[in-house]
Amino acid sequence: MLAIDVVAIAAALMDMKGRPTLGRLLRDLRARNGWTLKEMSERTAIPVSTLSKVENDRLTLTYDKLLQVSEGLKIPLSELFADPTAAAVGADTAVTARRSLGYLADAVRVNTKNYDYYYMCPELRRKRMIPVIGRIRAKSLAEFGELIQHSGEEYIYVLEGAIAVHTSFYDPVILKVGESIYVDSTMGHAYVAEGCDEATVLAVCSSAEESLMESLLSLHGEDARTASAKPAQPAGRPAKSRKR
Repeated sequence: MLAIDVVAIAAALMDMKGRPTLGRLLRDLRARNGWTLKEMSERTAIPVSTLSKVENDRLTLTYDKLLQVSEGLKIPLSELFADPTAAAVGADTAVTARRSLGYLADAVRVNTKNYDYYYMCPELRRKRMIPVIGRIRAKSLAEFGELIQHSGEEYIYVLEGAIAVHTSFYDPVILKVGESIYVDSTMGHAYVAEGCDEATVLAVCSSAEESLMESLLSLHGEDARTASAKPAQPAGRPAKSRKR
């Protein structure tokens, strides 16, 4: 998950396999608004060199950094990842009875140091929630780095493997397949794989503000590349957390 209409994810924004890439999305957005890299850097507080690498798909941005971009450009994340054909009609009118089928092949893929993100249902604009399939690779908090935080709230459901959830105000909690957690995203938090090489989760991020949608794609890592996702089978029961 703004004032500027960010809507052109066309064939030119797709990679060779027909999937949209963050670099092409940002490059197209900048071109359509007539911004130079320097101007975009000034608006987002992200270095020109970083933006250039992102546009050329040699670097990616974590969720919190994407949120920084969306807030700096006054563009919701949901608009940034919106399909152009869906955005062309009724951009400023209320929409009812909407639906969107989520396929991994159509997801916007943003892979970072700790997480690989697959932003689902990109053709649906002005979403109140941002659905994401996430693959978690970091295996310890030391490997993950500092806890991250951003606006809004998020719900995490474990599809495959197990994760350790670290937060600023609670003891770590282990979640296995079928277990889940609801988190205030303004609280520092981190998810790491627990007892496995990689874990797969369904994340749903939301907030009262549209700007929250933008933040959901924050930068979880400076060096990241696009990758593929694995389908998973949910099962189990919800877990409980314990306050310090």
